Amino acid sequence: MPRVSQDHLDARRRQILDGARSCFARHGYEGATVRRLEEATGLSRGAIFHHFRDKESLFLALAEEDALRMAEVVAEQGLVQVMRDLLSTPQDIGGEHPVHSLATRLEVTRRLRTDPDFRARWAERSQQLTEATTARLQRQRDAGNLRDDVDVKVLTAFLELVLEGLVSHLAMGLPADDLGPVLDVVEETVRRHRNRP
Repeated sequence: MPRVSQDHLDARRRQILDGARSCFARHGYEGATVRRLEEATGLSRGAIFHHFRDKESLFLALAEEDALRMAEVVAEQGLVQVMRDLLSTPQDIGGEHPVHSLATRLEVTRRLRTDPDFRARWAERSQQLTEATTARLQRQRDAGNLRDDVDVKVLTAFLELVLEGLVSHLAMGLPADDLGPVLDVVEETVRRHRNRP
């Protein structure tokens, strides 16, 4: 039997992730049945679960991809930029339609609230975004750009709460056209304000 190349395996894995992302976005975690995953990916359950142990592992892989992309943006441009990217149309941080990334994030939030096993598995992965935000804020403080009267961990928690609020706002389908200035205020809140002469 001929060996399958690593490029082929990587392409197949990508095909599964892309199809599954659409399926989870459209149907939610519970509604993304194996049959629907097969239709969305164009592959059999055997092919899907050859690459991923189970549906939860597949979903975690998608959520982890989103968290990693967000952490990369945070490291370079900050968490407020992640929020601005969520508002941008038609593309977001992953180059995908915003509803797909948003839907994954909402499913993560829902499952964290209702599924202790998922919460334990996700805890290991979610730290990367918090760590990237804290490191970015610390670099900004060291450069003299960040307010120094509030602990960096408190500022990290503040920005993460704003992100969760934005995600909820967008998930409810509320208008987002006027939120750019709101994010300006959030950004100004964490910046250091030098005394004017």
